Amino acid sequence: MTVDHDAMLSGRVLLLGSGWPSRAELAGAYRVLAEVSPRVYMPKLVDVVLALYYESRDPKADLALAEEASWAARRVEAGAPNRAERLRRVLNAYQAALFALGRRAEGRVVCEELAEVGESDRLASVLAEERRFREAAELDAKAARNTGQEQSFWTMVRWAANLEGAGLPDAASAVFRELLDETRRKTAEQRTSLSILAWELVHFSRMRDAAGDGPSGTAARREALSVLEELVTKGEPRDWSCILSWWSTLFVLSGRAAEPAASPECPMPPFGTELGWSGDVRDGFQAMLADLEAEVVGLREADRLPELADVQRRIIIRTAAGDGGRPYRFEERFTPYFDEGVTLARRLPGNSVRLARALTDRSMFLVAARTFEPAYADLSEAVTLLQDR
Repeated sequence: MTVDHDAMLSGRVLLLGSGWPSRAELAGAYRVLAEVSPRVYMPKLVDVVLALYYESRDPKADLALAEEASWAARRVEAGAPNRAERLRRVLNAYQAALFALGRRAEGRVVCEELAEVGESDRLASVLAEERRFREAAELDAKAARNTGQEQSFWTMVRWAANLEGAGLPDAASAVFRELLDETRRKTAEQRTSLSILAWELVHFSRMRDAAGDGPSGTAARREALSVLEELVTKGEPRDWSCILSWWSTLFVLSGRAAEPAASPECPMPPFGTELGWSGDVRDGFQAMLADLEAEVVGLREADRLPELADVQRRIIIRTAAGDGGRPYRFEERFTPYFDEGVTLARRLPGNSVRLARALTDRSMFLVAARTFEPAYADLSEAVTLLQDR
Protein backbone atom coordinates (compact mmCIF):
# COMPACT_ATOMS: atom_id res chain seq x y z
CA MET A 1 0.00 0.00 0.00
CA THR A 2 1.35 3.44 -0.95
CA VAL A 3 0.83 5.98 1.81
CA ASP A 4 0.54 9.67 1.01
CA HIS A 5 2.53 10.98 3.98
CA ASP A 6 1.74 14.60 3.23
CA ALA A 7 -1.98 13.88 3.17
CA MET A 8 -1.69 11.84 6.36
CA LEU A 9 0.15 14.68 8.08
CA SER A 10 -2.44 17.19 6.91
CA GLY A 11 -5.19 14.99 8.26
CA ARG A 12 -3.54 14.73 11.68
CA VAL A 13 -2.95 18.48 11.80
CA LEU A 14 -6.61 19.10 10.97
CA LEU A 15 -7.78 16.80 13.77
CA LEU A 16 -5.35 18.25 16.31
CA GLY A 17 -6.07 21.87 15.42
CA SER A 18 -8.06 24.21 17.63
CA GLY A 19 -10.70 24.99 14.98
CA TRP A 20 -13.96 23.23 14.18
CA PRO A 21 -13.51 21.35 10.90
CA SER A 22 -16.55 20.78 8.71
CA ARG A 23 -17.91 17.30 8.12
CA ALA A 24 -16.48 17.38 4.60
CA GLU A 25 -13.04 18.23 5.99
CA LEU A 26 -13.33 15.47 8.59
CA ALA A 27 -14.31 12.99 5.89
CA GLY A 28 -11.22 13.94 3.89
CA ALA A 29 -8.98 13.44 6.92
CA TYR A 30 -10.55 10.12 7.90
CA ARG A 31 -10.25 8.77 4.35
CA VAL A 32 -6.49 9.14 4.55
CA LEU A 33 -6.04 8.07 8.15
CA ALA A 34 -8.29 5.02 7.78
CA GLU A 35 -5.80 3.59 5.31
CA VAL A 36 -3.03 3.49 7.91
CA SER A 37 -5.08 3.04 11.08
CA PRO A 38 -8.36 1.38 10.08
CA ARG A 39 -9.22 0.16 13.58
CA VAL A 40 -9.40 3.73 14.87
CA TYR A 41 -10.52 5.73 11.85
CA MET A 42 -12.71 3.43 9.73
CA PRO A 43 -15.69 3.68 12.16
CA LYS A 44 -15.23 7.47 12.26
CA LEU A 45 -15.23 7.54 8.46
CA VAL A 46 -18.50 5.60 8.36
CA ASP A 47 -20.17 8.01 10.76
CA VAL A 48 -19.09 11.22 9.08
CA VAL A 49 -19.87 10.04 5.54
CA LEU A 50 -23.28 8.85 6.68
CA ALA A 51 -23.87 12.27 8.27
CA LEU A 52 -23.00 13.88 4.92
CA TYR A 53 -25.48 11.54 3.24
CA TYR A 54 -28.28 12.68 5.55
CA GLU A 55 -27.42 16.33 4.81
CA SER A 56 -27.38 15.85 1.04
CA ARG A 57 -30.33 16.66 -1.20
CA ASP A 58 -28.77 15.42 -4.45
CA PRO A 59 -29.81 11.82 -5.33
CA LYS A 60 -26.55 11.13 -7.22
CA ALA A 61 -24.45 12.52 -4.37
CA ASP A 62 -26.57 10.49 -1.94
CA LEU A 63 -25.68 7.31 -3.78
CA ALA A 64 -21.96 8.08 -3.86
CA LEU A 65 -21.89 8.84 -0.14
CA ALA A 66 -23.99 5.79 0.79
CA GLU A 67 -21.78 3.57 -1.35
CA GLU A 68 -18.65 4.91 0.34
CA ALA A 69 -20.18 4.52 3.80
CA SER A 70 -21.13 0.91 3.07
CA TRP A 71 -17.64 0.20 1.72
CA ALA A 72 -16.14 1.57 4.93
CA ALA A 73 -18.63 -0.20 7.22
CA ARG A 74 -17.79 -3.57 5.70
CA ARG A 75 -14.13 -2.91 6.50
CA VAL A 76 -14.66 -2.13 10.17
CA GLU A 77 -12.97 -5.01 11.94
CA ALA A 78 -15.12 -7.81 13.37
CA GLY A 79 -15.87 -7.31 17.03
CA ALA A 80 -15.56 -3.53 16.90
CA PRO A 81 -18.13 -1.73 19.07
CA ASN A 82 -21.41 -1.03 17.23
CA ARG A 83 -20.16 -2.63 14.01
CA ALA A 84 -23.42 -4.43 13.28
CA GLU A 85 -25.53 -1.35 13.97
CA ARG A 86 -23.31 0.80 11.74
CA LEU A 87 -23.56 -1.73 8.94
CA ARG A 88 -27.35 -1.84 9.21
CA ARG A 89 -27.61 1.94 9.08
CA VAL A 90 -25.37 2.33 6.04
CA LEU A 91 -26.99 -0.54 4.15
CA ASN A 92 -30.38 1.06 4.76
CA ALA A 93 -29.06 4.32 3.36
CA TYR A 94 -27.45 2.53 0.40
CA GLN A 95 -30.59 0.64 -0.63
CA ALA A 96 -32.70 3.80 -0.29
CA ALA A 97 -30.31 5.71 -2.54
CA LEU A 98 -30.40 2.96 -5.16
CA PHE A 99 -34.20 2.75 -5.16
CA ALA A 100 -34.45 6.53 -5.39
CA LEU A 101 -32.57 6.36 -8.70
CA GLY A 102 -34.66 3.47 -10.03
CA ARG A 103 -31.87 0.90 -9.63
CA ARG A 104 -34.22 -1.67 -8.19
CA ALA A 105 -32.27 -4.87 -8.87
CA GLU A 106 -29.15 -3.46 -7.15
CA GLY A 107 -31.27 -2.16 -4.30
CA ARG A 108 -32.76 -5.62 -3.77
CA VAL A 109 -29.26 -7.11 -3.52
CA VAL A 110 -28.40 -4.62 -0.77
CA CYS A 111 -31.66 -5.49 0.98
CA GLU A 112 -30.62 -9.15 0.88
CA GLU A 113 -27.33 -8.22 2.55
CA LEU A 114 -29.29 -6.22 5.11
CA ALA A 115 -31.40 -9.30 5.86
CA GLU A 116 -28.22 -11.32 6.39
CA VAL A 117 -27.18 -8.95 9.19
CA GLY A 118 -30.51 -9.31 10.93
CA GLU A 119 -32.83 -6.71 9.42
CA SER A 120 -35.24 -8.40 7.01
CA ASP A 121 -38.16 -5.96 7.07
CA ARG A 122 -37.02 -4.00 4.06
CA LEU A 123 -36.39 -7.10 1.94
CA ALA A 124 -39.84 -8.43 2.86
CA SER A 125 -41.38 -5.17 1.65
CA VAL A 126 -39.42 -5.24 -1.61
CA LEU A 127 -40.46 -8.84 -2.29
CA ALA A 128 -44.10 -7.99 -1.59
CA GLU A 129 -43.88 -5.06 -4.00
CA GLU A 130 -42.91 -7.55 -6.70
CA ARG A 131 -45.68 -10.04 -5.83
CA ARG A 132 -43.23 -12.48 -4.26
CA PHE A 133 -45.57 -12.86 -1.32
CA ARG A 134 -44.58 -16.35 -0.23
CA GLU A 135 -40.91 -15.39 0.10
CA ALA A 136 -41.90 -12.22 1.96
CA ALA A 137 -44.12 -14.23 4.31
CA GLU A 138 -41.27 -16.65 5.04
CA LEU A 139 -39.11 -13.71 6.11
CA ASP A 140 -41.97 -12.37 8.24
CA ALA A 141 -42.42 -15.74 9.92
CA LYS A 142 -38.73 -16.03 10.71
CA ALA A 143 -38.57 -12.49 12.08
CA ALA A 144 -41.71 -12.96 14.19
CA ARG A 145 -40.77 -16.31 15.67
CA ASN A 146 -37.14 -15.41 16.40
CA THR A 147 -37.81 -12.37 18.56
CA GLY A 148 -39.15 -14.28 21.55
CA GLN A 149 -41.18 -11.19 22.39
CA GLU A 150 -44.80 -10.10 22.16
CA GLN A 151 -45.59 -9.63 18.47
CA SER A 152 -46.48 -6.16 17.29
CA PHE A 153 -49.48 -5.10 15.23
CA TRP A 154 -47.13 -4.10 12.40
CA THR A 155 -45.33 -7.44 12.26
CA MET A 156 -48.47 -9.56 12.35
CA VAL A 157 -50.52 -7.49 9.89
CA ARG A 158 -47.75 -7.55 7.30
CA TRP A 159 -47.20 -11.27 7.78
CA ALA A 160 -50.92 -12.03 7.41
CA ALA A 161 -51.14 -9.74 4.36
CA ASN A 162 -48.27 -11.54 2.64
CA LEU A 163 -49.76 -14.95 3.38
CA GLU A 164 -53.08 -13.81 1.96
CA GLY A 165 -51.29 -12.42 -1.11
CA ALA A 166 -49.59 -15.80 -1.54
CA GLY A 167 -53.00 -17.47 -1.79
CA LEU A 168 -52.96 -18.91 1.74
CA PRO A 169 -56.08 -17.39 3.32
CA ASP A 170 -56.38 -19.86 6.18
CA ALA A 171 -52.75 -19.43 7.18
CA ALA A 172 -53.21 -15.66 6.95
CA SER A 173 -56.28 -15.85 9.18
CA ALA A 174 -54.42 -17.98 11.72
CA VAL A 175 -51.75 -15.28 12.03
CA PHE A 176 -54.36 -12.53 12.26
CA ARG A 177 -56.24 -14.50 14.93
CA GLU A 178 -53.07 -14.44 17.03
CA LEU A 179 -53.04 -10.67 16.71
CA LEU A 180 -56.73 -10.46 17.63
CA ASP A 181 -56.25 -12.64 20.70
CA GLU A 182 -53.37 -10.45 21.84
CA THR A 183 -55.38 -7.27 21.25
CA ARG A 184 -58.33 -8.66 23.22
CA ARG A 185 -55.98 -9.36 26.16
CA LYS A 186 -54.49 -5.88 25.92
CA THR A 187 -57.86 -4.15 25.83
CA ALA A 188 -58.99 -6.15 28.88
CA GLU A 189 -55.87 -4.87 30.66
CA GLN A 190 -56.32 -1.35 29.22
CA ARG A 191 -52.99 -1.61 27.40
CA THR A 192 -54.37 -0.74 23.98
CA SER A 193 -57.30 1.02 22.40
CA LEU A 194 -60.79 -0.41 21.87
CA SER A 195 -60.74 1.39 18.51
CA ILE A 196 -57.79 -0.73 17.38
CA LEU A 197 -59.69 -3.88 18.38
CA ALA A 198 -62.69 -2.72 16.31
CA TRP A 199 -60.50 -2.06 13.24
CA GLU A 200 -58.85 -5.46 13.55
CA LEU A 201 -62.17 -7.27 13.91
CA VAL A 202 -63.60 -5.57 10.83
CA HIS A 203 -60.49 -6.41 8.83
CA PHE A 204 -60.65 -10.02 9.99
CA SER A 205 -64.30 -10.18 8.90
CA ARG A 206 -63.24 -9.05 5.43
CA MET A 207 -60.51 -11.68 5.32
CA ARG A 208 -62.95 -14.45 6.17
CA ASP A 209 -65.59 -13.20 3.75
CA ALA A 210 -62.99 -13.23 0.97
CA ALA A 211 -62.04 -16.79 1.92
CA GLY A 212 -65.68 -17.89 1.68
CA ASP A 213 -66.06 -18.35 5.44
CA GLY A 214 -69.24 -16.34 5.95
CA PRO A 215 -69.99 -17.47 9.53
CA SER A 216 -66.57 -16.35 10.81
CA GLY A 217 -66.92 -13.04 8.98
CA THR A 218 -70.35 -12.47 10.52
CA ALA A 219 -69.12 -13.35 14.02
CA ALA A 220 -66.22 -10.90 13.73
CA ARG A 221 -68.53 -8.10 12.56
CA ARG A 222 -70.91 -8.70 15.44
CA GLU A 223 -68.03 -8.62 17.90
CA ALA A 224 -66.85 -5.35 16.33
CA LEU A 225 -70.36 -3.97 16.76
CA SER A 226 -70.29 -4.87 20.46
CA VAL A 227 -66.94 -3.04 20.79
CA LEU A 228 -68.51 0.04 19.20
CA GLU A 229 -71.46 -0.21 21.57
CA GLU A 230 -68.99 -0.11 24.46
CA LEU A 231 -67.30 2.92 22.93
CA VAL A 232 -70.67 4.67 22.62
CA THR A 233 -71.71 3.96 26.20
CA LYS A 234 -68.36 4.25 28.01
CA GLY A 235 -65.84 5.70 25.57
CA GLU A 236 -62.19 4.68 25.59
CA PRO A 237 -61.17 3.71 29.13
CA ARG A 238 -58.12 5.97 28.83
CA ASP A 239 -56.66 8.51 26.44
CA TRP A 240 -54.33 7.26 23.72
CA SER A 241 -51.86 9.12 21.58
CA CYS A 242 -52.47 9.32 17.83
CA ILE A 243 -53.42 5.85 16.55
CA LEU A 244 -54.52 6.85 13.05
CA SER A 245 -51.79 4.75 11.43
CA TRP A 246 -53.50 1.58 12.68
CA TRP A 247 -56.68 2.61 10.90
CA SER A 248 -55.00 3.75 7.67
CA THR A 249 -52.83 0.62 7.39
CA LEU A 250 -55.83 -1.72 7.56
CA PHE A 251 -58.01 0.47 5.36
CA VAL A 252 -55.34 0.69 2.63
CA LEU A 253 -54.78 -3.08 2.86
CA SER A 254 -58.50 -3.66 2.32
CA GLY A 255 -58.16 -2.15 -1.15
CA ARG A 256 -55.39 -4.39 -2.48
CA ALA A 257 -57.68 -6.70 -4.49
CA ALA A 258 -58.95 -3.76 -6.57
CA GLU A 259 -55.45 -2.74 -7.67
CA PRO A 260 -53.39 -4.05 -10.60
CA ALA A 261 -51.37 -7.16 -9.82
CA ALA A 262 -47.78 -6.44 -8.91
CA SER A 263 -44.75 -7.85 -10.72
CA PRO A 264 -40.98 -7.24 -10.72
CA GLU A 265 -41.44 -5.05 -13.80
CA CYS A 266 -44.47 -3.16 -12.39
CA PRO A 267 -44.17 -3.21 -8.60
CA MET A 268 -47.04 -2.15 -6.33
CA PRO A 269 -47.02 -1.03 -2.69
CA PRO A 270 -46.40 -3.65 0.01
CA PHE A 271 -49.97 -3.49 1.35
CA GLY A 272 -50.09 -4.45 4.99
CA THR A 273 -47.47 -2.03 6.19
CA GLU A 274 -47.36 1.73 6.36
CA LEU A 275 -43.55 1.76 6.43
CA GLY A 276 -40.97 0.49 4.00
CA TRP A 277 -42.58 1.45 0.70
CA SER A 278 -39.96 2.08 -1.97
CA GLY A 279 -39.98 5.70 -3.08
CA ASP A 280 -40.58 4.84 -6.73
CA VAL A 281 -43.47 2.55 -5.80
CA ARG A 282 -45.11 5.14 -3.55
CA ASP A 283 -44.76 7.79 -6.25
CA GLY A 284 -46.19 5.48 -8.90
CA PHE A 285 -49.15 4.51 -6.73
CA GLN A 286 -50.06 8.12 -6.05
CA ALA A 287 -49.45 9.08 -9.69
CA MET A 288 -52.39 6.85 -10.64
CA LEU A 289 -54.68 9.45 -9.04
CA ALA A 290 -54.85 11.60 -12.17
CA ASP A 291 -56.08 8.70 -14.33
CA LEU A 292 -58.55 7.58 -11.66
CA GLU A 293 -60.00 11.07 -11.35
CA ALA A 294 -60.36 11.26 -15.13
CA GLU A 295 -62.07 7.86 -15.07
CA VAL A 296 -64.50 9.15 -12.45
CA VAL A 297 -65.58 11.96 -14.78
CA GLY A 298 -66.37 9.50 -17.58
CA LEU A 299 -68.21 7.11 -15.27
CA ARG A 300 -70.36 9.93 -13.88
CA GLU A 301 -71.29 11.06 -17.37
CA ALA A 302 -72.21 7.50 -18.33
CA ASP A 303 -74.08 7.00 -15.03
CA ARG A 304 -72.14 3.78 -14.42
CA LEU A 305 -72.62 3.83 -10.67
CA PRO A 306 -71.16 0.45 -9.61
CA GLU A 307 -67.85 1.15 -11.36
CA LEU A 308 -67.92 4.73 -10.10
CA ALA A 309 -68.26 3.53 -6.49
CA ASP A 310 -65.28 1.21 -6.95
CA VAL A 311 -63.03 3.84 -8.52
CA GLN A 312 -63.97 6.40 -5.88
CA ARG A 313 -62.87 3.93 -3.21
CA ARG A 314 -59.49 3.52 -4.91
CA ILE A 315 -59.11 7.30 -4.73
CA ILE A 316 -59.92 7.30 -1.01
CA ILE A 317 -57.38 4.51 -0.48
CA ARG A 318 -54.67 6.69 -2.01
CA THR A 319 -55.67 9.64 0.10
CA ALA A 320 -55.41 7.51 3.22
CA ALA A 321 -52.06 6.08 2.10
CA GLY A 322 -50.75 9.60 1.58
CA ASP A 323 -51.73 11.31 4.80
CA GLY A 324 -54.21 9.16 6.70
CA GLY A 325 -51.91 9.13 9.70
CA ARG A 326 -51.91 12.91 10.15
CA PRO A 327 -54.31 14.17 12.84
CA TYR A 328 -54.46 17.78 11.61
CA ARG A 329 -58.05 18.46 10.43
CA PHE A 330 -58.45 14.70 10.02
CA GLU A 331 -62.23 14.53 10.18
CA GLU A 332 -62.68 17.61 8.01
CA ARG A 333 -60.33 16.28 5.33
CA PHE A 334 -61.78 12.78 5.03
CA THR A 335 -65.50 13.14 5.78
CA PRO A 336 -66.52 14.22 2.23
CA TYR A 337 -64.87 11.13 0.71
CA PHE A 338 -66.66 8.64 2.96
CA ASP A 339 -69.99 10.46 2.82
CA GLU A 340 -69.86 10.40 -0.97
CA GLY A 341 -69.05 6.70 -0.90
CA VAL A 342 -72.18 5.95 1.11
CA THR A 343 -74.31 8.28 -1.03
CA LEU A 344 -73.17 6.56 -4.21
CA ALA A 345 -73.77 3.10 -2.76
CA ARG A 346 -77.32 4.02 -1.71
CA ARG A 347 -78.07 4.84 -5.34
CA LEU A 348 -77.31 1.25 -6.33
CA PRO A 349 -80.59 -0.71 -6.10
CA GLY A 350 -80.21 -4.23 -4.77
CA ASN A 351 -76.45 -3.90 -4.22
CA SER A 352 -76.25 -4.56 -0.52
CA VAL A 353 -72.60 -5.67 -0.64
CA ARG A 354 -71.32 -2.33 -1.95
CA LEU A 355 -73.52 -0.40 0.46
CA ALA A 356 -72.35 -2.53 3.40
CA ARG A 357 -68.74 -1.93 2.33
CA ALA A 358 -69.24 1.84 2.11
CA LEU A 359 -71.00 1.94 5.48
CA THR A 360 -68.26 -0.16 7.08
CA ASP A 361 -65.57 2.07 5.58
CA ARG A 362 -67.27 5.16 6.97
CA SER A 363 -67.87 3.52 10.32
CA MET A 364 -64.21 2.70 10.80
CA PHE A 365 -63.21 6.19 9.69
CA LEU A 366 -65.64 7.67 12.23
CA VAL A 367 -64.05 5.51 14.92
CA ALA A 368 -60.70 7.01 13.91
CA ALA A 369 -62.32 10.45 14.21
CA ARG A 370 -63.67 9.42 17.66
CA THR A 371 -67.27 9.97 16.59
CA PHE A 372 -68.64 6.75 18.00
CA GLU A 373 -72.44 7.01 17.80
CA PRO A 374 -72.67 7.48 14.01
CA ALA A 375 -69.92 4.86 13.65
CA TYR A 376 -72.11 2.39 15.54
CA ALA A 377 -75.15 3.28 13.39
CA ASP A 378 -73.24 2.70 10.16
CA LEU A 379 -71.76 -0.63 11.22
CA SER A 380 -75.11 -1.79 12.59
CA GLU A 381 -76.73 -1.11 9.23
CA ALA A 382 -73.91 -2.90 7.42
CA VAL A 383 -74.26 -5.97 9.65
CA THR A 384 -77.99 -6.09 8.98
CA LEU A 385 -77.51 -5.72 5.22
CA LEU A 386 -75.00 -8.58 5.07
CA GLN A 387 -77.02 -10.98 7.22
CA ASP A 388 -80.15 -10.29 5.12
CA ARG A 389 -78.48 -11.19 1.81
